[in-house]
Order: sequence, then structure tokens, then C-alpha cells
Amino acid sequence: MAETEASLLRQFPLFLPQNRAKTVYEGFISAQGRDFQLRILLPEDLQLKNARLLCSWQLRTVLNGYHQIVQQRMQHSPDLMSFLMELKMVLYPAESPDCFVDLPVSFSVSWTPQSSLISIHSQFLAALESLKTFWDVMDEIDEKTWVLEPEKPTRSATARRIVLGNNASINIEVDPMHPTMLPECCFLGADHVVKPLGIKLSRNIHLWDPENSLLQNLRDVLEIDFPARAILEKSDFSRDCGICYAYQLDGAIPDQVCDNSQCGQPFHQICLYEWLRGLLTSRQSFNIIFGECPYCSKPITLKMSGRKP
Repeated sequence: MAETEASLLRQFPLFLPQNRAKTVYEGFISAQGRDFQLRILLPEDLQLKNARLLCSWQLRTVLNGYHQIVQQRMQHSPDLMSFLMELKMVLYPAESPDCFVDLPVSFSVSWTPQSSLISIHSQFLAALESLKTFWDVMDEIDEKTWVLEPEKPTRSATARRIVLGNNASINIEVDPMHPTMLPECCFLGADHVVKPLGIKLSRNIHLWDPENSLLQNLRDVLEIDFPARAILEKSDFSRDCGICYAYQLDGAIPDQVCDNSQCGQPFHQICLYEWLRGLLTSRQSFNIIFGECPYCSKPITLKMSGRKP
């Protein structure tokens, strides 16, 4: 107890007990280059959660907007010393606090010795406003198309793998700061299905209009209608891997498809890699493996990405 009182006196030499029972403290705490008058009335059991906090009008002005935070800290701080230290941090943090946000862009706080949590909150609201168009674009995609990946997108997710049809999809990477511009596109599926789409994208890229929604532009340049959520079920497109017989494997879904139009069986990349590697007839050139489909025995080609073990 004596050690706590000594620490309190060292940290707040202008804030002193006013009676022998030490149920009344009054004085000044220094923050933002100023001294603020403060009076704290403790109950007989000295429990801080039942204390009363009396502030000067200057301190009330600074704490405007922090009422709930101050009340919360009074409820949870173990002693007066801890509460005053946290109160001082609210008044005058020495440096910018760590901010953890679920945004698709980095959130850098502009901070000065005169800054407060309110200023950070204002900057955060400004960041949200700047991303409104991006989230509108992504929300329209999530609401009007079948998205295979991510299954439960966070607000920071910039990629979507959208169903184009059976065993065909497009993976787009949207620029959060320019969400209506042409995104990075990667077609996934059998060559006889996705190659014509790639040709249409190249041929019609001049039709892309940033004034239209990203989804409408994709419809226009690809000359397709995306499968509608109102008509079809996700299970109509979510076929299990033909090797492991599972849909998800370590978070990945089947993204390799046999190019034989009579087959079209999908596989996980790693499953197909292990299968082809075990065949004596398979051959490899750099990161491309040539072999036979496990189902129809027609030629199949696997281009390994960075996910190879």
C-alpha cells in the first residue's frame, strides 16, 4: 500500500489526499502542456468503481466524447494509480496508438502531440468514406453473382472468384482506390471455355466505361450474363475434386479442369500434381506437367503456381 502511495506521489505530485482516510483526492494532473484540476471522491472501501469524478470545466471540455471510456476505466482499473495513468493516456498519449483496421488499404494515422482519439476516429471515418465506392462495387458482386472465393469475404478482401458457368470462373483483383477501372483478371477452367472469354476481353476492352459499374462492364466486355443467384444454387457450380472427392482442401477449392468437353472434371491443383507426378507417362517442363486425365485419359496440362509444396 505504501509503495502504491509513493508511486502515486511520484507520478502525480500535485494530486494529493485531502483527509486521513484517503477517500478524497484533489489537485492537478499535467497533460498537453497544461495542468487540469481534478477531484476524486472514493467510498469508504476505496473501491474505484464506486468513486465520483469531479472535473474542472477545462478538463470536462478535453474529455468531451470520452465519457464512456472514463467510466469503463473506473470500473476496471485495479487502483487509483492505474486509473490516473490511463486517464493521462487519454488526455495526452505520448505517441500514436496502434490501430488495427479491416481495410483494403493501409491506414496511416496523422499524429501530433495535440492529437486525441477523436482525431483518429475522424481520420478513420474519412478513410471509410473514401472506400465507399469500392465496397459498393464488391457488395454488388457478392449480391448478384455466385462468388466461389473467398467464401466469407472480409471488408479488406479485394479479390473475388466469380462463377462464369460450369467449371469456369474468373478471378478479379480490384483496385480499392480505382474500383470502377478494369481489374486484374484471370480465367480459370477448361481451355475451350475460357480462351474465347480471354479473346473477348482483349477485343472489347475499349468498351470499358468507368462511369458504369464494374459488374456491368464485365458483362459488356465478356458478352455474358453471370449465373443469377435468384435462379441457380451454388451447388450447381461447386463440384468436388475428382481425386480427393472433397470440395475444400486446406482452404483451396478445385481450380484445374480437364479440357475434354465430354469430361470437364475439376481437380485441386495439388491433387492433380501428386497424381500426375506418380504416372510414368507424365513429363514435366519447368513448372508445367503434361499427363493424362485420371477420368477420361485425355491429355491434361497442369501449370503449377506458387502453391506447389
